[in-house]
Amino acid sequence: MNFVERIGAVILITGRHIKGVLALLFETIYWIVVGPFKKKFPKPDGVFSQMVFAGFDSLIIAAFVAFFTGIVIAMQSAYQLARFGANIYVAPMVSIGIARELGPVLTALVVAGRVGAAIAAELGTMKVTEQIEALETMALNPVRYLVVPRFLALLVMLPCLTIFADILGIFGGFLVGVFQLGLNPYRYITFSFQFMLFKDFWTGIVKSACFGIIKAMIGCYMGLRTKGGAEGVGKSTTSSVVTSFILIILFDVILTGLFYFANK
Repeated sequence: MNFVERIGAVILITGRHIKGVLALLFETIYWIVVGPFKKKFPKPDGVFSQMVFAGFDSLIIAAFVAFFTGIVIAMQSAYQLARFGANIYVAPMVSIGIARELGPVLTALVVAGRVGAAIAAELGTMKVTEQIEALETMALNPVRYLVVPRFLALLVMLPCLTIFADILGIFGGFLVGVFQLGLNPYRYITFSFQFMLFKDFWTGIVKSACFGIIKAMIGCYMGLRTKGGAEGVGKSTTSSVVTSFILIILFDVILTGLFYFANK
């Protein structure tokens, strides 16, 4: 294949994958809406167990990343603002930066590496061991029983993790501002929320919900199309994490642009 043919092949393969992911998303939404009115809908404990795995079990690593990110932002911004005697503005820089951008993005990347990989590996193993075919043989829809609980879990728990990460990130900046820069604690907190608007908060929440959908769809899609035994499971897991990372950054740019031009 020459260079032009390779480009065409990549475009066709990418288009095929996009079509497959969108088809899986529409089928998932269909079962979320229609499923409760049919018999044998996934039990609540299945959804709750996925919420515990995707949310509660990810608290420590999300908290670790957010807390030290807030510290780093505060120290780096203080280094520049100290030249102008404006150390107090470290507070709004940390709070707005965490709430709008770093909180949802870093949390999504952390969860994508942990939960997204686990989803792809779990469903991929079920695929290569023919457990998916066994469900279909018993007239049980795999999307209804496997994808929907994971989709709902990430859709709900990722915004919750983002809120938790926002609080810890702002707290990390607070520690730097008070104990290293010598700022008044009350004044630091006042400045943090004086410049941060409500739209800064819900922008991050909307982003995190979109990132949750992306991780759920990519992880489930890669898992359900796994082939080739153990080697295929490894490839699907790697592809899931890499693709999720790329799409999270891409959609972050798109959503940031939409919110920016919508507010002009």
